[in-house]
Amino acid sequence: MTAVLPPGTPTVQDDHLISTSPASGDEAGRVPVAAAVDVERAVERARAAGQWWAGLGFTGRRERLLRWRRLLAQRMEELAGLMHAEGGKPVADALVEIVTAVEHVDWAARNARRVLGPRRVRSRLVLAEFSAHLEYQPHGVVGVIGPWNYPVFTPIGSIAYALAAGNAVVFKPSEYTPVVGQWLVDSFAEVVPEHSVLTAVHGLGDVGAALCRAGVDKLAFTGSTATAKKVMAACAESLTPVLLEAGGKDAMIVDADADLDAAAEACVWGAMTNAGQTCIGIERAYAVEPVFDAFVDKVVERAGRLTVGPEDADIGPITMPSQLDVIRRHIEDAVARGGRAVLGGPDAVKPPYAYPTVLVGVPEEAAAVREETFGPTLTVNRVRTVDEALARANALPYGLGGSVFGQQHAVAIARRLRSGMASVNSTLTFAGMSTLPFGGVGESGFGRIHGADGLREFARAKAVTRRRGRSLLPSTTFERTPADVARLVKAVKLLYGR
Repeated sequence: MTAVLPPGTPTVQDDHLISTSPASGDEAGRVPVAAAVDVERAVERARAAGQWWAGLGFTGRRERLLRWRRLLAQRMEELAGLMHAEGGKPVADALVEIVTAVEHVDWAARNARRVLGPRRVRSRLVLAEFSAHLEYQPHGVVGVIGPWNYPVFTPIGSIAYALAAGNAVVFKPSEYTPVVGQWLVDSFAEVVPEHSVLTAVHGLGDVGAALCRAGVDKLAFTGSTATAKKVMAACAESLTPVLLEAGGKDAMIVDADADLDAAAEACVWGAMTNAGQTCIGIERAYAVEPVFDAFVDKVVERAGRLTVGPEDADIGPITMPSQLDVIRRHIEDAVARGGRAVLGGPDAVKPPYAYPTVLVGVPEEAAAVREETFGPTLTVNRVRTVDEALARANALPYGLGGSVFGQQHAVAIARRLRSGMASVNSTLTFAGMSTLPFGGVGESGFGRIHGADGLREFARAKAVTRRRGRSLLPSTTFERTPADVARLVKAVKLLYGR
């Protein structure tokens, strides 16, 4: 007897990947599955298209990317409806995600020339007879492997910046949201019909592995830490550079002088938005003793008001059915180790949904504290001091984002978080700030998308020197004399030896 798969589980039938709603099981669409040879051909076609795209220059690419931005903005409701149908994301959340993605397309298009354009760099004494120039050249073809939890915002954070830098892109959407990924590719083709500058390849994990080995010039991956390690190993075979945005276990620290209402509101949003399926979500909170009880009460009151369901709810279904087992295991382990559920608990997991759960007094060795949960759950622990909170927050190998609420010392505390990003008196806001880089440290990955660093991530620096006159201190020639070397040594000692 064939096993009945939970709704939302990707299936392959007749060489097509079939995508279904995790809430209803209704089909959202189907896309052709790529074999390894198809992936290789996609990269070959992208290489030719990329030469044309790079040749457009910054002005030509900007004009076309802004056309895409305009189309995305005009058809937001259509795309949000598809995101809801395929991944279960509430339409309001989907619209907010698209708004943020549109902002990133706009910033990348408008700022690529300023960040990456050729510029003169000051020369130094030893080679004063040379002028120095720096420019950034596109890699060629960039492979992008996207996630299912933010199927528009996250891949566009790589795609838009790679395109603005002059690369062609081959995009492998998650097998849980392939129809949304194909929509992005098709919409781009509407405004850039001349060549296949942005293409998609679909399938399960083997297609992602094939993309790593298909000859791309760089690969950008977003997903779990375990998969990131596999991607890096596959790319290492050909020394293909990688950008990895992997898992997170972000913490919020609440100091004694925090605005507790604002902190609780932000904490519930950071922990529960997108059903907690957020790599930069707040999964742990540490509140200092004087405000702990009041903070927990305010968090529970707000989280307890959230609605859960398939339509018009605050929290939708868990997109990946197998994640429900992880969420349940983390809650059960936390309670078994002495933690207390002040909202929800083990019974909060009711497939395909997970209801808000707030746990207090959970030991630091518990899975709910140490492992990425990816559900609408939150641990809140009492600490005596901010230093203790920082020690606990920084104890894990992850280091993606984080949040601090307080007044006098909040910024100083944020600087001490071992993370690539931090929000002060807010949560997740660094993701929408197109001027700032996004990425982590440790097992949260490396490399940056967004902002100027994100543009540079998808280009390689090219240094050029040009002789502009006779050498006053000749050194890089066999024609130099002992007197030349003596003058050079004397000059360096006068300048740097004092």
